[in-house]
Amino acid sequence: MAGGSKRYSRNNSNGNFQPLPERGPVESLIYWRDVKKSGIVFGAGLITLLAISSFSVISVFAYLSLLTLFGTVAFRIYKSVTQAVQKTNDGHPFKEYLDLDLTLSQEKVQNIAGVAVAHINGFVAELRRLFLVEDLIDSIKFGVILWVFTYIGAWFNGMTLVLLAFVSLFTLPKVYENNKQSIDTYLDLVRSKLTEITDKIRVAIPIGKNKPVAAESDKDK
Repeated sequence: MAGGSKRYSRNNSNGNFQPLPERGPVESLIYWRDVKKSGIVFGAGLITLLAISSFSVISVFAYLSLLTLFGTVAFRIYKSVTQAVQKTNDGHPFKEYLDLDLTLSQEKVQNIAGVAVAHINGFVAELRRLFLVEDLIDSIKFGVILWVFTYIGAWFNGMTLVLLAFVSLFTLPKVYENNKQSIDTYLDLVRSKLTEITDKIRVAIPIGKNKPVAAESDKDK
C-alpha cells in the first residue's frame, strides 16, 4: 500500500468502510510504521538513557553535542570540497533544515499551556479526593498502589524505571496492536473481577454511602 493512502475500518453498524484518523508522528514512531525512523529514535534514546545512567547528565549532553557538531562540520567540509572539485553550486548542505520554522506561535503556546493546566488541575483534584477519603474504596485502592510502589522503589532506582518505561513505550503498543483481541478479552475478565470485588467491599463497608432519600422521608413521617 502506498505511503499516502488512507487506512479504512469497517463500521459494525452499517458495514461501510470509514477512514481511520491519521496517526501523529509520535504514534507512528511507537507503532513502528517506519522501521528505519523508529529504530533510529529507539536506538538513540536507549543509548542516551544508558549513558545518563552511567555518567552525569552534563557530561552526556556535552559529549553528544560534540559528536553531533563534529559530524555536521565534517559533512559541511566534505560537501564544500565536493562542490569545488565538481564545480557545482548546490548551496548549503543543511539549507533545508536551516529554513525550518522552529518558532512557537502564541496560539500554540496558549493551547499547550491550557492543556497542561487542565491536566494539573485534574491531578491535584484527584489527589485531594483520594487523600481526604471522599470515597473510601478508591482511597484504599490508592493506598494499595502506593504500597506496591514502595516495593518497586526498593527493587529499582529512578533511572531504571525510566529505561523500562522507554523500552515499554516502543514495545507494548505494538504488542497490543498485534494481539488486541486476546488481550482485550483478558483485560475485560480482570476488569469484571475487580468490579465484582469492589462492589462486595462497598456492600460490606457501607462507609461514605448516602442514605436513600425515601428512607429519610419515611423517618420524618
